[in-house]
Amino acid sequence: MEKIVAVRLREVGATSYFLSQDLEVGVGDYVVVEAERGLDYGQIISEAEQEVSKPTASLKKIIRIMNIDDLRQVKENRAKAKKALKTCEKKVAEHKLPMKLIDAEYSFDRSKIIFYFTSEERVDFRGLVKDLAKIFKTRIEMRQVGVRDEARLFGGIGPCGKPLCCATFLRNFEPVTIKMAKEQNLPLNPTKISGICGRLMCCLNYEYKTYKELLRKLPKLGDVINTPKGKAKVVELNPLKKEVVLEFEDARRERVSYQEKKK
Repeated sequence: MEKIVAVRLREVGATSYFLSQDLEVGVGDYVVVEAERGLDYGQIISEAEQEVSKPTASLKKIIRIMNIDDLRQVKENRAKAKKALKTCEKKVAEHKLPMKLIDAEYSFDRSKIIFYFTSEERVDFRGLVKDLAKIFKTRIEMRQVGVRDEARLFGGIGPCGKPLCCATFLRNFEPVTIKMAKEQNLPLNPTKISGICGRLMCCLNYEYKTYKELLRKLPKLGDVINTPKGKAKVVELNPLKKEVVLEFEDARRERVSYQEKKK
């Protein structure tokens, strides 16, 4: 009976579900799968709970577990893509196009080459595509990406000292707002809360819900509360430690726990 498995395409690609076709596959296996046009490869990262007795129309299939030849082809494709990128850079310069090439990749079966680029304006690359198609004798796709995608493609080390989330495990870019930084009491300094892409760090979203829930149980900044020592104004919050800093009428400040404040 076929299984439904989740496959992460390429090294840091999207995750999609595929039918196993009665193949003996498991989590961690590298497989060749059906793609929109041709074949692609990826790694099985999980198995769905249900099994299916007949193919589902919306799901594509796993073709086989990757073998030595498949692995060799992936390696060759990467080498060819690097050469293709240099060729494309020369052609972009010849056509004087306002675009910055970021990366290139071959489809697994080499039926097409995808060139990734950034640009601040609309680019008419029809002439470029024609030239590249004549050189490489295959289908050419130009894909414009944003600064976050550029960081994902290049990779690097984040302010935390670890490899970028987007280049390792992050699959989708969730909206990140300045409110998330405010809720976590972070300094609103762009250099402190921005990633190497220049946008707000994706990790601001990781603990936002936790901070929001903890802050809901604490008084708000500026609140005046009654304590056994008199009235005091809340001037600082530490939601993780469940602490508040109180300023009394004589300008004296004291850090107390949330539980102590409620007495």
